[in-house]
Amino acid sequence: MYDKLKPILQEELAAMRETGTYKTERMLESPQGREIAVGGKKLLNFCANNYLGLSGTGLLEKASENAVKKWGFGLASVRFICGTQTVHKDLEAAIAKLVGQDDAVLYSSCFMANVGLFQTFFGAEDMIISDELNHASIIDAVRLSKAERAVFKHMDMADLEEKLKTAAGKRLTVVATDGVFSMDGDVAPLKAICDLAGKYGALVMVDDAHGIGVMGSNGGGTPEHCGVADRVDFVTGTFGKALGGAGGAYTATRKEAADYLRNRSRTYLFSNSLDTAVTGTSLFVIDYLAKHPEVRKKLWDNTALFRARMKENGFTVSDAPHPITPIMLGDEKRAVAMAKALLDEGIYVIGFAFPVVPKGKARIRVQVSAAHTEADIERAVQAFTKVGKQFGAF
Repeated sequence: MYDKLKPILQEELAAMRETGTYKTERMLESPQGREIAVGGKKLLNFCANNYLGLSGTGLLEKASENAVKKWGFGLASVRFICGTQTVHKDLEAAIAKLVGQDDAVLYSSCFMANVGLFQTFFGAEDMIISDELNHASIIDAVRLSKAERAVFKHMDMADLEEKLKTAAGKRLTVVATDGVFSMDGDVAPLKAICDLAGKYGALVMVDDAHGIGVMGSNGGGTPEHCGVADRVDFVTGTFGKALGGAGGAYTATRKEAADYLRNRSRTYLFSNSLDTAVTGTSLFVIDYLAKHPEVRKKLWDNTALFRARMKENGFTVSDAPHPITPIMLGDEKRAVAMAKALLDEGIYVIGFAFPVVPKGKARIRVQVSAAHTEADIERAVQAFTKVGKQFGAF
C-alpha cells in the first residue's frame, strides 16, 4: 500500500524544495556552544536557544556526571509506579520557587506539558482563548482538548476582550499565551492580559519556554518581568533552552492544580520519569544562576551590542526585550540562500520559512548568547553586512 503514498510524498517534497520551505538538518560534529563544528569547519553559533551559554560546557558535563553517579541513569518507569526520586522533587520545588508558584510537575518536554495541561483541566463546558501566534505546542494541545476554542489577534487586548465576552456562561475560561514569542522576540503584555482575565473571571496560562532563565530580575521568566507572577495560574516551560539545553520541562501552578495534574495528566502519568542527568543538571543550573547574575548581564550587554551594530550597518532590527533578533527578509528563497551564504562566512544561522513562520515573513532569526565575545558579535555583523549587500537585504 506504500505505493499509493510514495508518489504523494514525492510531489509534496518536490513542492517544498521549489518554494524554499524544505528543511534540512545540519550535522553537528561537536558539543553545543558559541562555536560548533559542521562539515569539518568551525562556525560561530548564532541560532541556538543557548541564551546563557551553558550548554556544552564542562560545568554542565560535570553536573550531569555527578547526577548520574548519584541517582543512576534512569528509572525505567513512570513516577506513580516506581519512579520518583528526591532529585525530582527538589527540582520541582526549585523551579516553582523561581517562577513564583506553589508547586511544579515535571514533563519530558514543554510540548507534553502543554498537552497534559489543556487535556486535564478543560473540557466541553470550557473555553480556551489563544494568541494567534502561540507556539505549535499550544495550538495542538488546544485542538486535542474538548473545550471550545477562540483565537485573538496577536497581543491585541481589544480583540482579547471581545473573545472574553463570548465566554460568558462557560464553566472555566483560560487565556493562553507565549511569554516570549519565539519568532519575533516580542513579549506578551501579561499585565494587561491578567487585568482582562480578572475582569472576566478567566484563568491565565503562559508558555515561558523562551523566558525562563532570561527574563525577570531573577531569571524567573516573563511573569516576573511583567510583575504578575502571583496572577498567572499556569506556567509551562523547559530546561532545554536557557537552563542547560538538554530537555525536560515543567508545569508550575497552584498546589491543588499540581496535585490534580499528578493524578490526571496523561502525558505525565504515562511517560517515564525525567532522566536523572537532565533532572540533576537542571537543578544545578537554577542554583548556579542565582549565584552568578553576571551571566544574565553579559547576555543583555551582548544583545544590545549586536542590535546597535546591525542598525549602524543598515539593517532594520527590532527592539524587542529579548535576545531573539529576527532579520526580516520576506522572501523564503532569499532567507534560505542568505543563511547558506552566512554559513560559508563562518556564521551558523538558519533561514525560517513557512510553515514555521507565515508566508511572506521569512527571516533569519539571530539568537545572542552570554557566551559570545564582542569579537564574535563584530564578526557576525560584518558577515551579515557583506551577505546582505549581495542579496539586496537593505
